[in-house]
Amino acid sequence: MRRREFITLIGGAAAWPLAVRAQQAERMRRIGVLMPTSADAEQQQNLAAFRQPLQQLGWTEGRNLQTEVRWAAGDAREIRKHAGALVALRPDVIVAAGNAGMPPLLEATRTIPIVFNNVADPVGAGFVKSMARPGGNVTGFIQFEYSLSAKWLETLKEIAPGLTRAAVLRDATIASGIGQFAVIQSVASSLRVETSAIDVRDVDGIEADIADFARAGGGGLILTSSALAVVHRGLIIALAARHKLPAIFYRRGFADAGGLLSYGYDVVDQYRRTAGYVDRILKGEKPADLPVQASTKYELVINLKTARALALDVPASVLARADEVIE
Repeated sequence: MRRREFITLIGGAAAWPLAVRAQQAERMRRIGVLMPTSADAEQQQNLAAFRQPLQQLGWTEGRNLQTEVRWAAGDAREIRKHAGALVALRPDVIVAAGNAGMPPLLEATRTIPIVFNNVADPVGAGFVKSMARPGGNVTGFIQFEYSLSAKWLETLKEIAPGLTRAAVLRDATIASGIGQFAVIQSVASSLRVETSAIDVRDVDGIEADIADFARAGGGGLILTSSALAVVHRGLIIALAARHKLPAIFYRRGFADAGGLLSYGYDVVDQYRRTAGYVDRILKGEKPADLPVQASTKYELVINLKTARALALDVPASVLARADEVIE
């Protein structure tokens, strides 16, 4: 063998382990994302808030990461269909936004890691065994403790002192819808407010129920968290304005869109933190060992334009607590 050929052969052999390691490091990983809502601008922003930290952590779409996103527009049948389809892809991890997608995902798999966000009461819903030690294949981030729900009625009463009746809009098909309503009921008598539930289903039902509620005076609305609340956001805000009902919402996107006020968790922060857990799972950690975490950022947002349209004088004490006031 000629000397030049021998050197080339040896040099090439030495490079093989490096090439193999590079191929292994760039192995394509797959993430499934189940979004129970529509793909509107706010939800796209949330998805971007999830993807950006992943890229900063070294996961680049098309190079070592493939993301499969499914949108369900608040339709229970679509949520179930997409949950099954994502599991069938056998991704390395599935991200589930909100409560609605978790039951069908857990029916379809008890092995693929699942990271949820924007979920209320995952222990009560049976998604995890405990917050500290979730067990199984699931972990994630909760919106808030149920006790926060009481603050919605208290704050609404502050901004509308004449309030004597409150309709609580909730999705009764999920455990959190029932739980949030129960907490609001528990403080209603001390505030001298009568509460009733409106089940959020379809457009016609929401319109009819709110119109019926609004016929008597002294009413206000509390919108609890669910995928259907997001899907029908524009409708509910418009109905509150039409019927002159002060309304409080569980996150800021509703106040940005014209709702009177919101008090709740920082949604974007939830998606950013979800990316951190996905990264850790892709690098070998197990969901069972990652504790479920609560939100750390809450914000009160007041829409003064809407308050003026409702002839409400927002107390200085409430304005002072606000994280943002929309003029």
